[in-house]
Amino acid sequence: MSDKPHAYIICGTPRSGSTLICEMLAASGVAGRPNSYFRPQDIAWWAEKWGVSLAEGIETAGFDRAYLEAMHREGRAGTGILGVRIMYSSLVEAARRLNRAAGRAGNVAEALRAAFGPVLYIHLSRRDKLGQAVSLARAEQTGLWHLRADGSVLEGGETQPEPVYDGARIGTILDELERDDAAWERFFAEHGIEPLGLTYEGVTAGPQKALGDIFAALGLDRAMAETQPTPTAKMADSLSAEWVARFGRERA
Repeated sequence: MSDKPHAYIICGTPRSGSTLICEMLAASGVAGRPNSYFRPQDIAWWAEKWGVSLAEGIETAGFDRAYLEAMHREGRAGTGILGVRIMYSSLVEAARRLNRAAGRAGNVAEALRAAFGPVLYIHLSRRDKLGQAVSLARAEQTGLWHLRADGSVLEGGETQPEPVYDGARIGTILDELERDDAAWERFFAEHGIEPLGLTYEGVTAGPQKALGDIFAALGLDRAMAETQPTPTAKMADSLSAEWVARFGRERA
């Protein structure tokens, strides 16, 4: 990339390791505070948290401009780099709001560059799509999304219902994950983008190395990543393995 990035976008799908990376980037204190700021269900929540007025509703250019200004402030977290996470399912929403804020029409890559300047795209993918689908199916049922490294709840309720195997739902999720990850690949190809590629498997096996790769791509000292603690715990267990095996048998 010829220009030093002013921002980075973590391009992923659910249960691909993005929360681990986002938590580490935010905790580093040098690379912004990435989160899913364009997730449609959360926009009003973020706006209220940031003090963006909801008086005229969230479907106006004025709101989008104020929201974008707040995103720059909060997503930078006092650093010179803006961090954003976008799941493919939220990409259209991002383009819609950015174009409306700017009073223009353009493709999503143009809208992102116009809003954020030179962008480092980070493609975070999970090779084991079936394991990813099982993880998402369980989280949907239990409401438990993430654990801290010490085993305490990071996101979700302290008590959870017992999950029940649902092969049809796992199959639907698997199809969606494969489709969305392929769509990211097409997006990069169509817009001539060469993303930094990371995998769930690599990130969870070596979180500090993955963080160092991001730092280096941002023009930061990769050595700063070596002392960053790993903030989350892997949640896959014997039940996950049982569901993966059962689904495989059913689809054989």
